[in-house]
Amino acid sequence: MVERIEDLNLPNAVIARLIKEAIPDGSNVSKEARAAIAKAASVFAIFVTSSSTALAHKQNHRTITAKDILQTLNELDFESFVPSLTQDLEVYRKMVKDKKESKANNKKDVSTGDAVASSTSAAAATENGDAE
Repeated sequence: MVERIEDLNLPNAVIARLIKEAIPDGSNVSKEARAAIAKAASVFAIFVTSSSTALAHKQNHRTITAKDILQTLNELDFESFVPSLTQDLEVYRKMVKDKKESKANNKKDVSTGDAVASSTSAAAATENGDAE
């Protein structure tokens, strides 16, 4: 599982960036406060994950889903987080869907381009008398 308890902490760079985005310009946060926020965020993430795992197991699921997380937050009295998380989840899902569609379209364009190139090559070969 985990060799050291520190392995469960969120990355300091991520925490520092989140803190910087949350406070007004010109404000500072001490190193000890950043460490405390990082520890609290890690404990919260582990707590929600553990509670969501228990909920998923109760429902005979092996995988934790976004629905499990949102339901867990409601049960743990963090329902004020649910609307913004639901909105962010919708944005994320749309972004993933758009990325997949874009990738599929690029793949289709490439294969269509290959087919056009092949037919053009075949036509040129026929005109030059290279065709059998």
